[in-house]
Amino acid sequence: MKLPLITLSFFLFSYQITLSQDTDEQVKDTNGNPIFPGGKFYIMPAIFGSTGGGVRLGETNNSSCPTTVLQDYSEVIKGLPVQFQIPGISPGIIFTDITRLNIVFVEKPECVESSKWVVIRDGFSSFSIGIGGVEEYGDGTLKGLFSIKKHVFGYKLVFCPRYTAPPGVCHDIGRYDDENGRRLILTDNEPFEPFEVVLVDATESSI
Repeated sequence: MKLPLITLSFFLFSYQITLSQDTDEQVKDTNGNPIFPGGKFYIMPAIFGSTGGGVRLGETNNSSCPTTVLQDYSEVIKGLPVQFQIPGISPGIIFTDITRLNIVFVEKPECVESSKWVVIRDGFSSFSIGIGGVEEYGDGTLKGLFSIKKHVFGYKLVFCPRYTAPPGVCHDIGRYDDENGRRLILTDNEPFEPFEVVLVDATESSI
């Protein structure tokens, strides 16, 4: 007896979800609660102290508009809360490795059209993380989505370009010391290590 195509597709989809749950795990905040799209979270370093504080926006390249994503040097600064968005239709569950995401600051400066993280080359020696859209960068952004991967003490953020050879390659997000803070950049090479982070529920306390 042949199964209808729709039924067969459903079984295959269910199998893929089950397989993902067996091999990957839900991303959790520092309270041990799964994070979810629409929630507000601070991105903080996994190790407290000299590794610095949270992620925020800053001005670079003589720009008066804070469009560059930086990590604050001070460990007491939580930074700006972000939300994680899953494009398209999804079950609303964020898994390590497999879930592709947009990262968006909750608040948007008036000088940009969007607070969504984008990967840009703005005169800096490496691709770096900024916010904005076509108005700021035209077609100068690298198309793709972010993902969250398990790391030694917490997680690391990676960027997965839309087109890669071989397919599916993602790049670590590291840090480069800038005069206004540690600029977030794409890196796979020494001396830059992945920026290891934890996610702190931003609804529990204010900055």
